[in-house]
Amino acid sequence: MTTIGILGAGKLGTVLARLAVGAGHEVLVAGSGDPAKIRLIVQVLIPGAAAVSAAEAAARSDIVVLALPLGKYQTVPVEELRGKLVIDAMNYWWEVDGVRDDLGSSSALVQAFLPDSRVVKAFNHMGYHDLDESGRPAGTAGRKAIAIAGDDADALAATAALVESFGFDAVIAGSLSDGVRMEPGTPLFGANEDAATVREMLAAA
Repeated sequence: MTTIGILGAGKLGTVLARLAVGAGHEVLVAGSGDPAKIRLIVQVLIPGAAAVSAAEAAARSDIVVLALPLGKYQTVPVEELRGKLVIDAMNYWWEVDGVRDDLGSSSALVQAFLPDSRVVKAFNHMGYHDLDESGRPAGTAGRKAIAIAGDDADALAATAALVESFGFDAVIAGSLSDGVRMEPGTPLFGANEDAATVREMLAAA
Protein backbone atom coordinates (compact mmCIF):
# COMPACT_ATOMS: atom_id res chain seq x y z
CA MET A 1 0.00 0.00 0.00
CA THR A 2 1.29 3.41 -1.00
CA THR A 3 0.63 6.51 1.09
CA ILE A 4 -0.73 9.33 -1.06
CA GLY A 5 -0.75 12.92 0.15
CA ILE A 6 -3.19 15.34 -1.47
CA LEU A 7 -2.40 19.01 -0.94
CA GLY A 8 -5.65 20.77 -1.74
CA ALA A 9 -9.12 19.89 -0.48
CA GLY A 10 -11.14 21.45 -3.31
CA LYS A 11 -13.07 19.63 -6.02
CA LEU A 12 -10.06 18.11 -7.79
CA GLY A 13 -8.26 17.20 -4.57
CA THR A 14 -11.39 15.54 -3.19
CA VAL A 15 -11.90 13.46 -6.34
CA LEU A 16 -8.26 12.36 -6.48
CA ALA A 17 -8.33 11.44 -2.79
CA ARG A 18 -11.47 9.37 -3.32
CA LEU A 19 -9.88 7.56 -6.27
CA ALA A 20 -6.77 6.86 -4.18
CA VAL A 21 -8.84 5.42 -1.32
CA GLY A 22 -10.78 3.28 -3.80
CA ALA A 23 -7.50 1.95 -5.19
CA GLY A 24 -6.47 0.79 -1.73
CA HIS A 25 -3.94 3.48 -0.86
CA GLU A 26 -3.55 5.22 2.47
CA VAL A 27 -4.64 8.82 1.84
CA LEU A 28 -3.75 12.01 3.70
CA VAL A 29 -5.55 15.23 2.71
CA ALA A 30 -4.41 18.74 3.59
CA GLY A 31 -6.11 22.06 3.09
CA SER A 32 -4.57 25.49 3.37
CA GLY A 33 -4.62 25.74 7.15
CA ASP A 34 -5.70 23.93 10.30
CA PRO A 35 -6.71 20.32 9.49
CA ALA A 36 -9.74 20.77 11.77
CA LYS A 37 -11.26 23.05 9.10
CA ILE A 38 -11.56 20.19 6.62
CA ARG A 39 -11.91 17.19 8.95
CA LEU A 40 -15.69 16.91 8.58
CA ILE A 41 -15.49 17.40 4.79
CA VAL A 42 -12.93 14.60 4.55
CA GLN A 43 -14.97 12.29 6.77
CA VAL A 44 -18.11 12.80 4.69
CA LEU A 45 -16.73 13.05 1.15
CA ILE A 46 -13.64 10.84 1.39
CA PRO A 47 -14.35 7.99 3.84
CA GLY A 48 -11.10 6.26 4.69
CA ALA A 49 -8.90 9.33 4.23
CA ALA A 50 -7.41 11.44 7.03
CA ALA A 51 -7.24 15.22 7.33
CA VAL A 52 -3.75 16.38 8.30
CA SER A 53 -1.51 19.42 7.91
CA ALA A 54 0.32 20.01 4.63
CA ALA A 55 3.66 19.37 6.33
CA GLU A 56 2.45 16.05 7.76
CA ALA A 57 0.96 14.93 4.44
CA ALA A 58 4.23 15.74 2.66
CA ALA A 59 6.42 14.08 5.29
CA ARG A 60 4.42 10.86 5.61
CA SER A 61 3.49 10.25 1.98
CA ASP A 62 5.30 8.30 -0.71
CA ILE A 63 3.64 10.38 -3.44
CA VAL A 64 2.29 13.91 -3.01
CA VAL A 65 -0.25 15.45 -5.40
CA LEU A 66 -0.48 19.23 -5.69
CA ALA A 67 -4.16 20.04 -6.29
CA LEU A 68 -3.92 23.71 -5.34
CA PRO A 69 -4.39 26.85 -7.40
CA LEU A 70 -1.07 27.36 -9.21
CA GLY A 71 -0.64 30.75 -7.54
CA LYS A 72 -0.21 28.97 -4.20
CA TYR A 73 2.58 26.62 -5.25
CA GLN A 74 5.12 28.54 -3.15
CA THR A 75 3.15 27.65 0.01
CA VAL A 76 3.94 23.93 -0.21
CA PRO A 77 6.38 22.49 2.36
CA VAL A 78 9.66 22.36 0.45
CA GLU A 79 11.73 20.58 3.10
CA GLU A 80 9.17 17.82 3.67
CA LEU A 81 8.92 17.26 -0.09
CA ARG A 82 12.66 16.81 -0.50
CA GLY A 83 13.34 13.55 -2.35
CA LYS A 84 9.63 12.89 -2.92
CA LEU A 85 7.66 12.23 -6.07
CA VAL A 86 5.43 15.28 -6.49
CA ILE A 87 2.58 15.14 -9.00
CA ASP A 88 1.58 18.54 -10.27
CA ALA A 89 -2.13 18.61 -11.11
CA MET A 90 -2.29 22.43 -11.16
CA ASN A 91 -3.07 24.70 -14.10
CA TYR A 92 -2.29 28.30 -14.92
CA TRP A 93 -5.40 30.49 -15.16
CA TRP A 94 -4.65 34.13 -15.87
CA GLU A 95 -7.97 35.16 -14.26
CA VAL A 96 -6.80 33.66 -10.94
CA ASP A 97 -3.01 33.76 -11.17
CA GLY A 98 -2.56 37.04 -13.02
CA VAL A 99 -1.07 37.55 -16.47
CA ARG A 100 2.28 35.74 -16.71
CA ASP A 101 4.18 36.19 -19.96
CA ASP A 102 7.21 34.39 -18.53
CA LEU A 103 5.59 30.97 -18.25
CA GLY A 104 6.50 28.04 -20.43
CA SER A 105 5.50 24.82 -18.71
CA SER A 106 3.91 25.67 -15.37
CA SER A 107 5.27 22.38 -14.01
CA ALA A 108 8.81 23.51 -14.81
CA LEU A 109 8.11 26.47 -12.52
CA VAL A 110 7.08 24.05 -9.77
CA GLN A 111 10.19 21.91 -10.35
CA ALA A 112 12.40 24.98 -10.02
CA PHE A 113 10.76 25.74 -6.67
CA LEU A 114 11.20 22.11 -5.56
CA PRO A 115 14.70 21.34 -6.89
CA ASP A 116 15.17 18.28 -4.69
CA SER A 117 11.79 16.72 -5.57
CA ARG A 118 10.88 14.73 -8.67
CA VAL A 119 7.99 16.57 -10.32
CA VAL A 120 5.63 14.89 -12.79
CA LYS A 121 2.70 16.65 -14.46
CA ALA A 122 -0.52 14.59 -14.37
CA PHE A 123 -4.26 14.79 -13.67
CA ASN A 124 -4.44 18.36 -14.97
CA HIS A 125 -6.14 17.96 -18.35
CA MET A 126 -9.27 15.96 -17.48
CA GLY A 127 -12.18 17.61 -15.68
CA TYR A 128 -12.81 16.50 -12.12
CA HIS A 129 -16.29 15.18 -13.02
CA ASP A 130 -14.77 12.91 -15.68
CA LEU A 131 -12.03 11.80 -13.30
CA ASP A 132 -14.69 10.92 -10.76
CA GLU A 133 -16.82 8.91 -13.15
CA SER A 134 -14.61 7.49 -15.92
CA GLY A 135 -12.24 5.07 -14.17
CA ARG A 136 -12.48 1.51 -15.52
CA PRO A 137 -10.57 -1.77 -14.99
CA ALA A 138 -7.50 -2.37 -17.16
CA GLY A 139 -8.39 -3.86 -20.52
CA THR A 140 -11.86 -2.31 -20.68
CA ALA A 141 -12.71 -1.22 -24.22
CA GLY A 142 -12.57 2.55 -24.55
CA ARG A 143 -10.83 3.02 -21.20
CA LYS A 144 -9.95 6.69 -20.75
CA ALA A 145 -6.37 7.90 -20.56
CA ILE A 146 -4.37 10.41 -18.53
CA ALA A 147 -1.29 12.06 -20.03
CA ILE A 148 1.78 12.41 -17.83
CA ALA A 149 5.03 14.33 -18.36
CA GLY A 150 8.30 14.28 -16.46
CA ASP A 151 12.08 14.11 -16.61
CA ASP A 152 12.72 11.20 -14.22
CA ALA A 153 12.05 7.71 -15.58
CA ASP A 154 11.36 6.14 -12.18
CA ALA A 155 9.01 8.98 -11.21
CA LEU A 156 7.14 8.58 -14.51
CA ALA A 157 6.81 4.84 -13.93
CA ALA A 158 5.46 5.37 -10.41
CA THR A 159 3.01 8.00 -11.66
CA ALA A 160 1.87 5.72 -14.46
CA ALA A 161 1.23 2.95 -11.92
CA LEU A 162 -0.84 5.36 -9.81
CA VAL A 163 -2.85 6.46 -12.87
CA GLU A 164 -3.49 2.81 -13.73
CA SER A 165 -4.60 2.05 -10.17
CA PHE A 166 -7.14 4.88 -10.43
CA GLY A 167 -8.71 3.20 -13.47
CA PHE A 168 -7.09 5.03 -16.40
CA ASP A 169 -4.45 4.26 -19.03
CA ALA A 170 -1.28 6.33 -18.66
CA VAL A 171 0.16 8.04 -21.75
CA ILE A 172 3.64 9.53 -21.47
CA ALA A 173 3.63 12.97 -23.08
CA GLY A 174 7.40 13.46 -22.84
CA SER A 175 9.62 15.59 -20.64
CA LEU A 176 8.34 18.01 -18.02
CA SER A 177 8.64 20.88 -20.49
CA ASP A 178 6.41 18.90 -22.87
CA GLY A 179 3.67 19.32 -20.28
CA VAL A 180 2.70 22.50 -22.13
CA ARG A 181 0.92 20.18 -24.58
CA MET A 182 -1.66 19.28 -21.89
CA GLU A 183 -2.33 22.72 -20.40
CA PRO A 184 -5.30 25.08 -20.93
CA GLY A 185 -5.64 26.16 -24.55
CA THR A 186 -4.36 22.88 -26.05
CA PRO A 187 -6.46 20.25 -27.88
CA LEU A 188 -6.03 17.82 -24.98
CA PHE A 189 -7.17 20.13 -22.21
CA GLY A 190 -10.65 19.17 -21.02
CA ALA A 191 -10.66 15.98 -23.09
CA ASN A 192 -11.90 12.64 -21.79
CA GLU A 193 -10.54 10.22 -24.39
CA ASP A 194 -8.86 6.86 -24.83
CA ALA A 195 -5.10 6.42 -25.11
CA ALA A 196 -4.94 6.49 -28.91
CA THR A 197 -6.91 9.74 -29.08
CA VAL A 198 -4.82 11.31 -26.30
CA ARG A 199 -1.66 10.54 -28.30
CA GLU A 200 -3.21 12.17 -31.37
CA MET A 201 -4.12 15.27 -29.37
CA LEU A 202 -0.62 15.52 -27.94
CA ALA A 203 0.81 15.29 -31.43
CA ALA A 204 -1.58 18.01 -32.62
CA ALA A 205 -0.31 20.33 -29.88
